[in-house]
Amino acid sequence: MATDTLSPPSATGPAITLVDVVKDFGGARDAAAVRGVDLSIGEGEFFSLLGPSGCGKTTTLRMIAGFEEPTGGQILLHGRDMVGVPANKRDINMVFQSYALFPHLSVADNVAFGLRRKRVPRDEIRDRVEKILRTVELTDKADRRPRELSGGQQQRVALARALVNRPRALLLDEPLGALDLKLRQSMQLELKRIQREVGITFIYVTHDQAEALTMSDRIAVMNNGLVEQVAPPQEVYERPATAFVAGFIGTSNLISGHLTSADAGTGVLDLGDGQRVTVPLHGSHRVGAGVELTVRPEKITLTTGPADTASRLRGTVREVVYLGTSTSYTVDTATGAQMTVFQPNDGTAAVDPARGDTVWLSWATAHSYLLTTAPAPTAAAADAASPAPR
Repeated sequence: MATDTLSPPSATGPAITLVDVVKDFGGARDAAAVRGVDLSIGEGEFFSLLGPSGCGKTTTLRMIAGFEEPTGGQILLHGRDMVGVPANKRDINMVFQSYALFPHLSVADNVAFGLRRKRVPRDEIRDRVEKILRTVELTDKADRRPRELSGGQQQRVALARALVNRPRALLLDEPLGALDLKLRQSMQLELKRIQREVGITFIYVTHDQAEALTMSDRIAVMNNGLVEQVAPPQEVYERPATAFVAGFIGTSNLISGHLTSADAGTGVLDLGDGQRVTVPLHGSHRVGAGVELTVRPEKITLTTGPADTASRLRGTVREVVYLGTSTSYTVDTATGAQMTVFQPNDGTAAVDPARGDTVWLSWATAHSYLLTTAPAPTAAAADAASPAPR
């Protein structure tokens, strides 16, 4: 499991801390839904749990909320252990994909519902409801019923209803999943604006990589019950910690090879069939070690002849797909690896190849990133050291 080496943005200490949290629904630990998760989430941070279905992200969120109890580990809210504390005693609110608004109540009454149950004074209820409706830009819809609102407006009512209680953290379980694409993209920006204005901690669960990249201060990428990387969006995208992260976040090309030389932060990677590329070195990569090179499709340039760069491969175009703003090319390289290339449709592309054409793929050395895999299958490498830890 990758460790979280980045400090949360708040200087006041973490809002929520998870220490070796495990959730086992009855099987062995290695088959548990959550397997030893460690996280530190900063005060006022927009933090996303990202991963495919079944990776443990919603189970983790439900344990923070108090709807599930962990099998092991600690969940600390502002330093206080919440394990065993009922959900209604945690000063945390949760927003679900289904908004669960009361159809017979107005927007204002839906938002005020929780405050009335807590017997908050009437004048305070009015003031707090008016303020939060201004924040979510629904003041003019206060007297409407939910059926009179769009999906995005209903989502903002659900958000206002949670925020009006002034929780110390807000948990959101794929709240935009029911919206169409254009509205979902619009609401991503709205959610980030609202979170910035109210200033409380948001923990957001999603399987949508673009959504997480758009809104988050940091992202925890989960896979099979484990956290594989915790980092800001740009670092997760540009410097993935594992092959899974590289493949799950956007589109990435993975090429296996062996490091043949290393000098002053730069190495040469042998990809087979006489193909070699220059790569930047980070961490401890041993000469002779087996590695995977990852490079994003938009970083690659296609030409008809070899470019004047140390990172280039020859290949044959297998498929061409027009995507609107760009065209996607699938290229079978001479190394046997299949690579994807995105070229913008803005008139700047050097070539416009068709299926079956021979092309050269090239990219800046700085756009390569190495992921350590197995050691090289040579006696010298095997005797030199054991495989590097993941």
